[in-house]
Amino acid sequence: MSKPVHRIAVLPGDGIGPEVMNEALRVLKSVSCKFEIDFDFNEQLVGGAAIDELGSPLPEVTLNACRESDAILFGSVGGPKWESLPPDQQPERGALLPLRKHFSLFANLRPSVCFPSLVHASPVRADIVKGGFNVLCVRELTGGIYFGEPKEIRNDEKGRHAVDTMRYHESEIERIAHVAFRSAMERSKKLTSIDKANVLRNGILWRETVEAVSGDYPEVSLDHLYVDNAAMQLIRRPRDFDVILAPNLFGDILSDEMAMIAGSLGMLASSSLGIDKGDGLYFGMYEPSGGSAPDIAGEGIANPCAQILSASLMLRYSLGHSEAADAIDNAVRAAIDEGIRTADIYTSEQGTQRVGTKEMGDAIVEEIRKESSN
Repeated sequence: MSKPVHRIAVLPGDGIGPEVMNEALRVLKSVSCKFEIDFDFNEQLVGGAAIDELGSPLPEVTLNACRESDAILFGSVGGPKWESLPPDQQPERGALLPLRKHFSLFANLRPSVCFPSLVHASPVRADIVKGGFNVLCVRELTGGIYFGEPKEIRNDEKGRHAVDTMRYHESEIERIAHVAFRSAMERSKKLTSIDKANVLRNGILWRETVEAVSGDYPEVSLDHLYVDNAAMQLIRRPRDFDVILAPNLFGDILSDEMAMIAGSLGMLASSSLGIDKGDGLYFGMYEPSGGSAPDIAGEGIANPCAQILSASLMLRYSLGHSEAADAIDNAVRAAIDEGIRTADIYTSEQGTQRVGTKEMGDAIVEEIRKESSN
């Protein structure tokens, strides 16, 4: 009986995207040998690279490749070169947001993991992050102020003013809440929901709906924080959090804060989940939480770990290969524990070695190889 072939749309994008994507593909090929997984990688242009070559940040050929795939492995898009374009034609608005909307990628899962061996990289006091931490941010991704209408810049008798609409339907809150509660059930059964219910009507509906959904998960401990307090408490006591549930805007901000507390955006993976394919699997898009970093593009110094760990999430949530995902996660941790460091997480402490993008990929592939030979 032949093995199924997993079709993956590979969209490296701009800036450091192609560099870190190359390492992620190398790692996926290494686990494909160990776990006998067949991949069919379909690489396509997206973002600024697609604008330059095909005149659109999300060409139809790219969108078709995504439609025909089991998952999307995304790099990063954007850069100063395209900032003067009309907003809807810029790489981020013209590619990333339409992909999320087209495939109804409503659940963004961002694990913020501070390895014990990387606590030195955190800007937070050492005693606060001692021993490391592991927090999962579950962010609603297709509603809220990023997608609400009307959204425009208007003129009236007072001059120009801008309008952005924050809108949530109860059903949208319910479905992301279920994702968060199910995630909490698989972890420490603790969920913190974020809102601004003291000011926003959206916050009132959000809190009421999350409370209602909590009845389906009596084992999960639920508490609520206003978003401004949550921003402070994440710095003050990150180890006290397990799963965080947040609306689109608040989750965007807090998950980036969590990345900095953990030490570097270069370590933070991300999964955006949509269609439930059954058996706990979803169609999804997987990407690093950081940007295209055009200032270091082409220098071979970018940290590929976030892209590699995003590939691990793809194996886990879309393809059903948890053992292969574990192998990647363990290999990244082992390389870090052995002192291998890219510039963003490097310090001159004894036992550490500063390496480039490819060398970090080499170290992770080697850890997978060593595990295979044991």
